[in-house]
Amino acid sequence: MVATHLYAILLRLYPAAFRDEYGEEMHLVLRDRLSASSGLVALLVVWFDVITDTVQNAFRIHWDLLRQDMRYTMRTLARSPGFALTAVTVTALGIGANTAVFSIADHVFLRPLPFADGERLVKLWENVPRYTRLELSPANYRDWRSASTSFESMAAFHMQSVNLIGEGDPLRLNGWAVEAELFPILGVEPFLGRHFTTEDADEGAPETVVLSYGLWQGGFGGARDVVGRTIRLDDSMHTIIGVMPPDFFFPNRGGELWSIRRFVEDDFQDRDNNYLQALAKLRPDVTVDEARVEMDVITERLERDYPEENAETRATVVALRDEVTYRSRMLLIALVGASFCVLLIACTNLANLLLTRAIARRRELTVRTALGGGRKRLVRQLLTESLVLAATGGLLGIGLASAAVPLLSRLVPTRLPIGEVTALDLRVIAFALVLTAVTGLAFGVLPAMRGCHIDLGGLKEGARSGIGGRRGGLRAALVVAQVTASIVLLIASGLLVRALWQIQAVHPGFSAEGVLAVHTPLPMSKYAVTTRRAEFYDRVLTEVRATGGVLDAAYVSFLPMVMRGGIWPITVAGHQETSGTPETASLRFVTPRFFSTMDIPMWSGRDVGEGDTGEAPYVAVVSESFAERYWPEQDPLGQSFHVAFRDRLVVGVVADIRVRGLEGASEPQVYLPYRQVPDGGLVFYAPKELVVRVDPERDPRSLGPEIRGILRAEDAELPIAEMRTLDEIVREETAPRSTQIAVVGLFAGLSLLLSGIGIYGLLSFGVAQRRSELGVRIALGARTSNILAMVLREGAILALLGSVFGAVLGYGAGRAMEALLAGVRPGDLGTYTTAAGVFMTLAGSLLPALRATRVDPIQATRVE
Repeated sequence: MVATHLYAILLRLYPAAFRDEYGEEMHLVLRDRLSASSGLVALLVVWFDVITDTVQNAFRIHWDLLRQDMRYTMRTLARSPGFALTAVTVTALGIGANTAVFSIADHVFLRPLPFADGERLVKLWENVPRYTRLELSPANYRDWRSASTSFESMAAFHMQSVNLIGEGDPLRLNGWAVEAELFPILGVEPFLGRHFTTEDADEGAPETVVLSYGLWQGGFGGARDVVGRTIRLDDSMHTIIGVMPPDFFFPNRGGELWSIRRFVEDDFQDRDNNYLQALAKLRPDVTVDEARVEMDVITERLERDYPEENAETRATVVALRDEVTYRSRMLLIALVGASFCVLLIACTNLANLLLTRAIARRRELTVRTALGGGRKRLVRQLLTESLVLAATGGLLGIGLASAAVPLLSRLVPTRLPIGEVTALDLRVIAFALVLTAVTGLAFGVLPAMRGCHIDLGGLKEGARSGIGGRRGGLRAALVVAQVTASIVLLIASGLLVRALWQIQAVHPGFSAEGVLAVHTPLPMSKYAVTTRRAEFYDRVLTEVRATGGVLDAAYVSFLPMVMRGGIWPITVAGHQETSGTPETASLRFVTPRFFSTMDIPMWSGRDVGEGDTGEAPYVAVVSESFAERYWPEQDPLGQSFHVAFRDRLVVGVVADIRVRGLEGASEPQVYLPYRQVPDGGLVFYAPKELVVRVDPERDPRSLGPEIRGILRAEDAELPIAEMRTLDEIVREETAPRSTQIAVVGLFAGLSLLLSGIGIYGLLSFGVAQRRSELGVRIALGARTSNILAMVLREGAILALLGSVFGAVLGYGAGRAMEALLAGVRPGDLGTYTTAAGVFMTLAGSLLPALRATRVDPIQATRVE
């Protein structure tokens, strides 16, 4: 009895039809073999043979059936090339869109960080009102590090770009000054040599540097004896002690070298000097939330100890994974949703196509059933057809995804510590193959099941059906789902377009057209004295202004929209702080004529002048918003305030500019004379950006060789790190928005195309099914306009239902992505996108409607 049950289970490996025909006979054969066997060994041999034969034979039979189904599928599809091409194209678009988006989302959200114990790494920031992620001051960093117990280790780092001199042309390198503990926290070993040790940070220790793999290859030819070489960075000699691996990127993809950060006691005197970033590794038994609780206790104690400097200062503790992706998380989630909508539309479209095709083939399927074909066999055949279409479309979709990845890779945050995402890897391809199989089953099961509900009476009757009825209702529901998803995507892309228009309409506060910006950072080891820097600026500006085609030129600390920091606390006598926290302003040092060069209007007072030196009274030019905030009812000229360690007298008021980009409001701006930068102090704020306004008849970039020659003549060791126009800088500000719109707009366009195909296919099939009815109507005198209206009405109903559902869901999608909309309300475009969806749907209905008006009554009323 047990043997019979076991064998029955084993026989399930065969197809059901085979079991029905031969199962009983196979049971008898097994019973005879078991009866003839004596002893345990003989029984085991019988069962081994039975299991082996069953598995082999079942596989062979299934393979034969699959080959039959494949041959039949190929012949069937070859007779309908238009259907096959449409189905494969729709599948490819759906699979391609989702594979491309997954390749990006996988790197950003799913893959572990390329560091040892990456889930235990956290970033620490100061959290003050208006800034939840503010760099640390060295004093607060030291206290946090010594008082905390939640962290196994902590390390500080900050940007420190340097000039590489003596290795060919001078180069400006993006560098980072780091503590020795940083690389051990990350758990990454160097490719060559070693990384820093605590001895490297000792006072008087030789200067050392670690190279990135890219700099080692590009700047030193990949020489393996580079370790131990001495190179000149600015005016200091550094020994190369290591080269990091090719896949190491920290804290972002732009880092080219790392030097040791040494702290001296003077670094800890000012708690308002915020420029450090901090990375820590949690202890194995500590969570991020527990670390936050401890840091709250520590920062509250420091606020009591330093009530002025640390007023309302807390700590932001965030997992490194969340830190490097938080700016792009919402956009990528929106793209995942958009790609899923495209796949949903593709699946419903294909299900509709296959369902329509199955109904059109009902006579063929009925004949096959009448001749003995089983229902399961027919389902298997139809599913094979679906999977073949899906597999072909999936392979084509992988190719489309490969082409789309370079565009989508622009959405990968540069702070994510990985290389460029330029191609699909095996992990993504595996996802695409699984998605292809799931998609093939998703759009194939329902048509296969529906298509095999066979009525043998249909062989004797001219059974026809319109798009009404149970099957017609199902197909119509699928079309409504397509229209709904299309409207959602159209609303999302429309909102992003409106946001971009709104951003582009914002005036930056300066005239960007015809201005060339040249990044020329001066090494402080050579230009630490302010008068020496001033002499350099004066000579360069004199030569540049004398160049043909130049209207004006000036120097500034940071370009707007490029460097968004430079935020300083200020104190204004008599001004009551409404928030209880220090007021801040955006600080820049400038040379005379900066405002005229940038075309920033001067509302009152004067520009900074050559006489504003360290021996003269300390002065400032402030922005209009600064003056209105602190002296709303007074003349700001002659008023004083405290910033950057000095009391300053206001001598001029200028228009506001957009410091932090076009999307967000900027702090009020303060401009200080370049000759009042203290010697050896505020070196980060020393002017380093040369801006040149050029005659409108001349291309600003054509001045490049002449300006390079002027700078080389003044200092042959000075690298020109970057040269670009302000127009390019402003365009780069909106470039991420343009990429967002391109991607989401592409998805919206695909969805509308697929929905149009779906509407067209459904109504065309309905018209074909109702040829006899339409022929009778025309023969009885129905007017062309009535026939046209009848078919268009069906499309309009589907459009209206889909548009209503889509508008509701689209509004919800707009609310979910509100952070991306730059102030645009989610409901602004609902009406317009709904109208566009109705239009596209009616456009899909027009051709079938016109075809219905051309039905020949005589041909249509003939018996099939």
